[in-house]
Amino acid sequence: MEERLIDPSLKTEERSLDTTLRPSSLNEFIGQEKIKNNLGIFLTAAQKRKEPLEHVLLYGNPGLGKTTLAYIIAKEMGGTIKITSGPALERVGDLAAILTSLEAGDVLFIDEIHRINKSIEEVLYPAMEESALDVIIGKGPGARSIRIDLNKFTLIGATTKISLLSAPLRDRFGATYHLAFYENEDVEKIIKRSARILNVPLHDDAARVLAARARRTPRVANRLLKRVRDFAEVTADGVVTIDTAQRAFKLLEVDEYGLDHVDRILLQTLIEKFNGGPVGLNTLAAATAEEIETIEQIYEPFLIQLGFLDRTPRGRVATPRAYAHLGKPAPLQTTSLFNSSA
Repeated sequence: MEERLIDPSLKTEERSLDTTLRPSSLNEFIGQEKIKNNLGIFLTAAQKRKEPLEHVLLYGNPGLGKTTLAYIIAKEMGGTIKITSGPALERVGDLAAILTSLEAGDVLFIDEIHRINKSIEEVLYPAMEESALDVIIGKGPGARSIRIDLNKFTLIGATTKISLLSAPLRDRFGATYHLAFYENEDVEKIIKRSARILNVPLHDDAARVLAARARRTPRVANRLLKRVRDFAEVTADGVVTIDTAQRAFKLLEVDEYGLDHVDRILLQTLIEKFNGGPVGLNTLAAATAEEIETIEQIYEPFLIQLGFLDRTPRGRVATPRAYAHLGKPAPLQTTSLFNSSA
């Protein structure tokens, strides 16, 4: 798959930048006010009781701050964070080694927790509920189970697909928070904060232009800032003005809504090949040579947020706004479809 500038997934080469720009406390964390307020009370109560925080489940689209919140929780609680992911936990022994290494008050962060297998999940249950690890020794009739006591810890699970978590696992989390897309005003504040940390001279109107194209996602905002900074260093003495930003985005093919050429190809395919839809996801994936999961996780959430795409029982449909954005007249049946559902 072609690498995309506005893909909210974390790229390997961005880890250092991501660490540099990551806020270290709830006070520094911008946006998600309801979560911050609730989490602040949750943390303070646990600190007063001098107990580890209850287990926390974070869900939402990539790039919205799930990992950042996990780091903040660990720091606020005075523990060490250990990080793994669902796909990395292939055997029960992998998880057992991590659990037995945790000190009291530590945080275990499992990204993509929806991808852990059933045997791993069953080991997690007593660890989460009773701070214990049940280990089976031997095989067959002679097999026996021994219980190892664990230090009390906090499990933070992160997922983009909460529906794929089993009900027993979801029920074992003391708090569940949904990270939503950010408002442009908060994205603008994040960009200005990142610019200060990176020592990038940034005009206020340029920050607004950046925020409008960041797909309401902090990770995308920071990546765009980095690219525009590079453009400014080569063409504008390093100062990011609104003119510099607009010229950079024209070169990068990112429009005023944050859509890149790949987004536009998907909408054009839907409109030109399928008369705006409805069309099934499998057919749309085949027509655009994209994976189904990529369309569902990367394209659709933001296009739906913008009102350019709609999911119906019969398939995906391009909205009148999508037609207008691409400069194409909407067919009468598409217009009537959306008028009738309004």
